[in-house]
Amino acid sequence: MLPLKEFSVLDINAEQLGVPTGFLMENAGRAVAEVIMERFPERRRIAVACGAGNNGGDGLVAARYLKERHDVTVVMAEPPDQIGTDIARDAYEGVKDAATVSSKEDFGHFDIIVDAIFGTGAKGKIREPYDSVIERINASKAYVVSVDVPSGMNASPTVRPEMTVTFHDTKEGMNKRNSGEIVVVDIGIPAEAALYVGPGEFIHYPLPSPDSHKGMNGRALIIGGGPYTGAPTLAGLGAYRMKVDLVHIATPERSFLPIAMASPNFIVHPLSDKALRMDDLPVLFDLMKKADAVLIGPGLGNAQETYQAIRAFIKNCDRPLVIDADGIGAVSQEMRVLEGKSGVITPHAGEFELLAGKRPPADYEKRMNPTKALASRTGMTILLKGRIDVIASATRAKLNRTGNAGMSVGGTGDVLAGETVAMLARGVEPFDAARMAAFINGHAGDLAYQELGFSLLATDVIDRIPHALKPMLDRFL
Repeated sequence: MLPLKEFSVLDINAEQLGVPTGFLMENAGRAVAEVIMERFPERRRIAVACGAGNNGGDGLVAARYLKERHDVTVVMAEPPDQIGTDIARDAYEGVKDAATVSSKEDFGHFDIIVDAIFGTGAKGKIREPYDSVIERINASKAYVVSVDVPSGMNASPTVRPEMTVTFHDTKEGMNKRNSGEIVVVDIGIPAEAALYVGPGEFIHYPLPSPDSHKGMNGRALIIGGGPYTGAPTLAGLGAYRMKVDLVHIATPERSFLPIAMASPNFIVHPLSDKALRMDDLPVLFDLMKKADAVLIGPGLGNAQETYQAIRAFIKNCDRPLVIDADGIGAVSQEMRVLEGKSGVITPHAGEFELLAGKRPPADYEKRMNPTKALASRTGMTILLKGRIDVIASATRAKLNRTGNAGMSVGGTGDVLAGETVAMLARGVEPFDAARMAAFINGHAGDLAYQELGFSLLATDVIDRIPHALKPMLDRFL
């Protein structure tokens, strides 16, 4: 059972894989009609109530098939010129001879009503004219079949069907009480659309409000540097390019100037010494209070006092976390500091072995279960980096295949950590933050490779994040 939004993810990913939405709509409508005709072989009077979206399009296709055996009336709650997509308009052309436009249709004389008003997106109070249509459906004595989900399932009012024909898998929240008998049908979504991260994941990206001001789109704190200055710098630039409003970098005194001089965009806070120490914790906790999410680890080094300070910070941190690089080494020595924490850990295979006690399998699909097991054990989403990345929570896992061998250059993992903390700072759930960051990081690397080949640098990946990200978001604007 998947969350409702994930079915929009599947549709978009399927389209990217060459399976057009119109093909899925045709399969969906035909499947609904076949289920009804199998249950009711004798001729019936059927009303197909359609909304103006793609759920209505599914209903229009179903009506076309049902007309072959039954007396069908298509009830459009709004005029056909309000239909919102080309494929649904095409579906209307096949049944317009049987269509009527009415929000006051008396459904009492129909034997069966097909509810194709709303799909998974309806929330809150249903507006007119749909409110009246749903109320009239519920007042009828007809046998009601909902398409994909009962219209208004997460809203008010909601259709109360005897049966729901749903696509690909049961949707989160569906049960016998609100959906009647649930019949799951395959409509041709390729398995790859569910297995691999794709453009559909960006339905989870929080688009900035036109009225937003500085800080409204996230404030990230990066705790890094000391022995190494490049890692937190690259992470901070990656975070900005993924779209976060403010990046604060807390770094030991020795690396303050190199990081501050690397970019005027950073707000850099010097700590007390050459490496992170326990004495720095009060400053870090004050900075944490001003942040929406924290990345800890890049460039901190592996001194034991540094490890001790990392663990002490994580144990008392109340913000979503990205734990990367030296942060992973620190928590591997005392995993209990992760109890009650939320966020993402970003190990490569060797770091995974430190955390899990064994190296992940070479086969990337076989890595999914061990990665889910580590996610369950830690309570964190795990982003296992590799030629193919594995992103896993305790209950879900996907693979990411963007990226190329040129990205073995130092720093691309730091960029990925920065992209991930940016999404956490924007309020995105850890699993969604990790899969979007993994996809964009690899996709930006692929764009860099197209121009530079294996000579690409981590900074080249950063420069191409906007070019990778913008097309993913344009479809939602």
